Amino acid sequence: MPEKKKLLIIDSNSLIHRAFHALPPMSNSKGEMVNAVYGFVLAFFRAINEFHPDYIAATFDHPAPTKREKKFKEYKAKRAKAPDELYSQIPKIKEVLKAFHVPVFEEAGFEADDIIGTIAKLAQKRQAVPLLETTILSGDMDLLQLVDKQTKVYAMRKGIKDSVLFDKKKVQERFGIGPELVADWKGLRGDPSDNIPGVQGVGEKTATQLLSSLGSLESVYSELKAREEIPGISLKLRETLLKEQDIAFLSKDLATIDCNVPLDFSLPNLAWQEFNKEDVQKVLLGFGFRTLVTRIPDVGDKEESQEEISKEDQLTEKLKHLYEEGVLSEKIYEIEQELSLVLRMMEKTGIQIDKKFFKKLSGELQKNLKNLETSITKKAGTAFNINSPKQLSEMLFEKMGLSSRGLHKTPGGVISTASLELEKLQEGNPIIREVLKYRELAKLQNTYVTPLPLLADKEGRVHTHFDQLGAATGRLSSSNPNLQNIPLQGEWGQKIRRGFVAKKGFLLVSFDYSQVELRIASHIAGEEKMQEIFFRGRDIHQETAAVVFGVKDKDVTLQMRFRAKALNFGILYGMGARGFSQSAGIPYQEAEDFIENYFVQFPHIARYMQDTIDSTRELGYAETLFGRKRYLPDIQSSTPHIRAAAERVAINHPIQGTQADIIKMVMVSIAKELSLQQEECLMLLQIHDELLFEIRNDIVKKRVQEITLLMEEVVELKVPLQVKVTLGQNWGVQKKVQ
Repeated sequence: MPEKKKLLIIDSNSLIHRAFHALPPMSNSKGEMVNAVYGFVLAFFRAINEFHPDYIAATFDHPAPTKREKKFKEYKAKRAKAPDELYSQIPKIKEVLKAFHVPVFEEAGFEADDIIGTIAKLAQKRQAVPLLETTILSGDMDLLQLVDKQTKVYAMRKGIKDSVLFDKKKVQERFGIGPELVADWKGLRGDPSDNIPGVQGVGEKTATQLLSSLGSLESVYSELKAREEIPGISLKLRETLLKEQDIAFLSKDLATIDCNVPLDFSLPNLAWQEFNKEDVQKVLLGFGFRTLVTRIPDVGDKEESQEEISKEDQLTEKLKHLYEEGVLSEKIYEIEQELSLVLRMMEKTGIQIDKKFFKKLSGELQKNLKNLETSITKKAGTAFNINSPKQLSEMLFEKMGLSSRGLHKTPGGVISTASLELEKLQEGNPIIREVLKYRELAKLQNTYVTPLPLLADKEGRVHTHFDQLGAATGRLSSSNPNLQNIPLQGEWGQKIRRGFVAKKGFLLVSFDYSQVELRIASHIAGEEKMQEIFFRGRDIHQETAAVVFGVKDKDVTLQMRFRAKALNFGILYGMGARGFSQSAGIPYQEAEDFIENYFVQFPHIARYMQDTIDSTRELGYAETLFGRKRYLPDIQSSTPHIRAAAERVAINHPIQGTQADIIKMVMVSIAKELSLQQEECLMLLQIHDELLFEIRNDIVKKRVQEITLLMEEVVELKVPLQVKVTLGQNWGVQKKVQ
């Protein structure tokens, strides 16, 4: 049987309007609105990945008056003009399509619908392939009249994520008539959105009843003239229909798609072909779409499979190279090889999200953003684009006259409005606090709440990609989307996590190593005083504060514990007095004294730091407990700040790198011992110290015991590894398991 080919036709104007109104305001670095561009690209990527087209065409409305407007001057007259912020994004979308080598069609005197209909019909008549299936990507129900055995409409009903694929059966279910009568249906019912009048008093139900029983609009009027009484048609309706016959046929004419637009058309010219990924990346990054860069689709099913195989072969070669170069020990090399299959299974499994929950949360966020925008505008005295750094800087420091003392400037000479800079001014400036809050909520909306449902598959599961060599320490990184960076703290962070759910009959179970890096540090440094705290199962930060401040455990204040915690973790990253002063919010001299006393109380930690710097300078690399090396030539630099940065990395690598080795070892061990991804117990995510599972209700207790034991006994250290287990129906609301 001949191979079926697929044509995708994009109704660009429809997508642009849907995206603009569905997504919150988004600006690029120039302060230009790009939310419609973002939504268009998301829908485009989704369609590519779902339909894998062989040919693609994009259509646009032409600004010149159309033939319909000449026939009926009131056509679309009541439609409100779209804001300039929408129209300004159309050239940007054409720039994206050009980078993908997608042909663009627009013709003076015709609407995009007419061009779509013409392409669909010409493609069937002049096709160079035996079988061609056409899919039209749109939000316009007028296009349903084009549906036939070879043509379907992928219609977006609300926003850009609620989509339905209309075939002939679906059209019948929606209108009660076939696609061939959609224009007739609009002739009777009209279309308020296009200001097509229709027959007065005829609604959807009546239009469907007339056409389903009598046939086309022509048949309806033939019957009306031939028979004085027709069952189901009242005398009043009959009079109205006859009186407004001309309006009915005019309305049908206006609603009918013209499939005879004079186009320079050739199906081979629409071939979805190889494009320069660097050009596409450059365009997307220019709009600030960093997450979309990682999701650029490939050309065709076969090419996509080969790409995945190629990526795996890259990985294999890179691991082999790192092993041969001595960066990976034999043990770590073997673990990385085995981990690759585990990660691929996790990627395939994905994690389920509650789309309805995210839709509701998006509404809440949008309401909060709107309130903040109103308040900020009121305080500023005039409206401006809060998302534009340039406009915000002008408003705060020129028009409102806020002090810019101590703030940095951008390379262009504009006073910086970066969050770190604005935080210096927030005390006593309510507008600054509101701008920072606005940014926080806008980031949550644009990074998580809006995109995640769009990235979900048909089952509502989101699939990330894990890069096992994504960081020099050996830590995994997650992208497309990044599910390791879902907010944990704060009201909104918890709300977002509540949107990640277990499927029916299962629970989400989190296994989190408790203070694992501090435990590793105490082991490597041989710091017995710290090891004793862990052996007794005490609060390390509470105990550290008691030791450093020289008070009894019960007399440790929250402030004391906060400072001890900041330093405990800061030490692992080679943090000095200045960094500690900023993180703990204390004067520099006090921070210096605190660190000095810390090292007096924990001398082995201080010795570890110096010994590690010395050995790295001598050997040229720092190393984990299991032999993962990190070469640091900058530790020999004569430039103080470059050398200091390398010294901090040298102190951190043996600790954080060992943690990365341990979590990878345990993932491989669990996969081997428990035969993971067998429906009953699924490993979903790794978030540095945490592993997230989806486990069937009736075996949760058994699996919790098994996984906890494997995690706590995967390696033997001088201190016990401890795992905290929580579970629940979602990731945000979980209860602790003893």
